Amino acid sequence: MRFFFLSILITFFAMANMELYPKKECGLFNNLKHTKNRGKEVLKLDRTYEMLKHHKGQYLLKVEYTTPSQRWVDDDCLSLRPLRGTPLYGVKQKSKPKTTVKMEDELANADKNMLQDSKETFNKKPQTSKQNLLALSWHNAFCETHRNKKECKRGLSDLLKRKASDTQFVLHGLWPQPRNNVYCNVDKALVYADKNRRWRDLPCLALDEEVETTLEKVMPGFASQLHKHEWVKHGTCYGTDANAYYKDAISLVNQVNASALGKFFTQNIGKRITLRQVRTLADKTLGKGTGSRIELQCKRGLVTELWLHLGSGSDDLATLLKRGKKTRSRCKDGMIDKAGFSR
Repeated sequence: MRFFFLSILITFFAMANMELYPKKECGLFNNLKHTKNRGKEVLKLDRTYEMLKHHKGQYLLKVEYTTPSQRWVDDDCLSLRPLRGTPLYGVKQKSKPKTTVKMEDELANADKNMLQDSKETFNKKPQTSKQNLLALSWHNAFCETHRNKKECKRGLSDLLKRKASDTQFVLHGLWPQPRNNVYCNVDKALVYADKNRRWRDLPCLALDEEVETTLEKVMPGFASQLHKHEWVKHGTCYGTDANAYYKDAISLVNQVNASALGKFFTQNIGKRITLRQVRTLADKTLGKGTGSRIELQCKRGLVTELWLHLGSGSDDLATLLKRGKKTRSRCKDGMIDKAGFSR
């Protein structure tokens, strides 16, 4: 009950005018997507900012020295109190009402709870999931529709050197079924943080160095803390620890990309493919009936994801597909997008 009321308190407080302290010189954007910054304005470390709203990991601030005066900024750029080493640290501020101070303390304590890797939360393992959905993303298409994501920004070196994600599937997630099987034994404070896309505030995962290194390669969303979100929401219901969960997911991604199915997508970059082609190829190369366990996800005429419905009790892709549940696919065809933005 404490976390339920705390969530209500945080939601209310996030909507109230609150004074925040800058941690670094972040850009102050005119829109939530960070596509426009009139005047190329940034946070000034020697002043505080009035927060008007919190939404999807962003603060809407009132900034007196900009036009327009309301600007969006990443919420990890500010804190409730001045940090050591910043100009405002140690500077006496105007006293605040006791109720405001109490609410800030509650919010700060909630943040600490979110940052702690609670053994009590994550060591309560649910039963092993019998049915899972492997969601693979075609990264080029994802970035075409999410251009402002960190993992989609391309520097000069990226343009000169092809990345693996340019020509093969990457990991979105491995989701225990049914779809409402989420947040198993997860603290309500963490659920709140996750649902509000405060993924950077979620606990760091205890991953082996090899697993973490490989995960960064097969999951570009790692740059946006996607791996934390996927573990908290879905992985906690898988029946293993985070390391084993991602080890299985990595193996499945690699098996798909190495299969005739994965190569089919690579060979057809820039072309339109159909669900029938995908399912027929799966039946021929992975075993009869496996195609009916596969569906396409599309957006704006592009194939954005490949979903595979898997069973359990094996680490072999073909075997798991045969044990999975049959599914329908709303997307019947789509273009395999190439790297780079179309316009």
